[in-house]
Amino acid sequence: MSAPGRPASLEGAVIRRGDPGYETCRAGELWNELKPQRYPEVIVRAAGERDVPEALRLARSRGLRVAVRAGGHSWCGSPLRDGTLLLDLSGLNRRRIDADSATATVQPGVIGSRFALELARRGLGFAAGHCPSVALGGYLLSGGLGWNSRLWGPGCAAVEEITAVTADGEVVRCSEDEHPGLFWAARGAGPGFFAVVTAFRLRLHPFPGALATTSYVFPLTAVGPVAGWVTETAPELPANVEVSFVLAAGDASRTAVTVTVSATAFADSRPQAVRDLAPLHDVPLGDQALSRRVDEPSSLGALYDAAACLWPERHRYAADTLWSHLDYASLLAAMGEALTAAPSRKSIVLAPVSPVSRQETVARSMAFSVLGDSYVVPYAIWDAPSDDDDNVRWLRETMRTVEPYGTGHYIAEADLTADPCRARRSFTPADWQRLEALRAAYDPQGLFCSYLSA
Repeated sequence: MSAPGRPASLEGAVIRRGDPGYETCRAGELWNELKPQRYPEVIVRAAGERDVPEALRLARSRGLRVAVRAGGHSWCGSPLRDGTLLLDLSGLNRRRIDADSATATVQPGVIGSRFALELARRGLGFAAGHCPSVALGGYLLSGGLGWNSRLWGPGCAAVEEITAVTADGEVVRCSEDEHPGLFWAARGAGPGFFAVVTAFRLRLHPFPGALATTSYVFPLTAVGPVAGWVTETAPELPANVEVSFVLAAGDASRTAVTVTVSATAFADSRPQAVRDLAPLHDVPLGDQALSRRVDEPSSLGALYDAAACLWPERHRYAADTLWSHLDYASLLAAMGEALTAAPSRKSIVLAPVSPVSRQETVARSMAFSVLGDSYVVPYAIWDAPSDDDDNVRWLRETMRTVEPYGTGHYIAEADLTADPCRARRSFTPADWQRLEALRAAYDPQGLFCSYLSA
């Protein structure tokens, strides 16, 4: 017999506020150890796709709005909303790979790194997220800045079709030809999407035969000339070379903030990878380099291991994003100065160089778009709950120093609790208006939660 108020046909777990284990369940909905004090009334852990319409029916019967979670990697905790039904899709984690057609169908709870590594073993590739524990659901809905995305485009560019459940419980297939508006929104709308995606069909790429990485570490005092050199050199690099800056305090042996330049070539062969990285061999600031690694052979597994060190598990995080037209030299100088005052030595600033092609996003029908010439993401990372206020304050003060130069945010990692306009500024004005019109058409009663603070 089903519990009171629970649909008999709902197979997954239903945890109500006040039930034993509710707080453990609520806290487990976020990967981040910093848990916002927001409390859903009901948490439904879907056991399969059929549970999704049932969960929406349950929410409507109780007058609850719906928030959705796939992997729980939202830094600002978007899935946790007061007085809602939280629909947890992490149990929807099946994937089907068709090597002959170079396509795959994945459910939202599939972990990106596991999927990408399985693809690589089959000679196939996909621009999965850099952090190894990110699930595909929220990643694809937000756009998806991932591995080799300069060549392959954002993750959502690979989405050819979705299966979604609308606010009225209808299961629909969406593509360029069917429900094109909902399909457009599903490729970039992020945590404000107004339906539940239960499956994505992805177009895959041949996996590169050889990976190689070149990296240099410099003192922060050299950040301006280093950034200038990299941005001047970047146009000489082919699209299959991924370049980024990382500002960090480094290990315990270093007391000062450093800037690391890292470039990885996703090439067909070892000689090609070396040729692709050749523009970075001539370093005009070589005498200032604290360390260097040139043309080192790499692998997707090694890249994920390195990424796991940037975002260690069981830590507390606050993050924000900024697109800007300011040059990297000026932008990183300001961010580096702020990082020297960070309360935690574990905090970092990540700045991918042209992480995706603007032409790629303009040419395709998607809500995600590139909103600036440069892009930075500061992460406050710390351990102790007693340090929460100091670290969140540092992040927001850091963002205030560069916001005047901002042209927008990336919805996946923006601090949507910082101000009511952040979600709006994550899209072009025309795209925001289209999102709002589609929301009104597909969810006129407002069943699904919109963006935090929007």
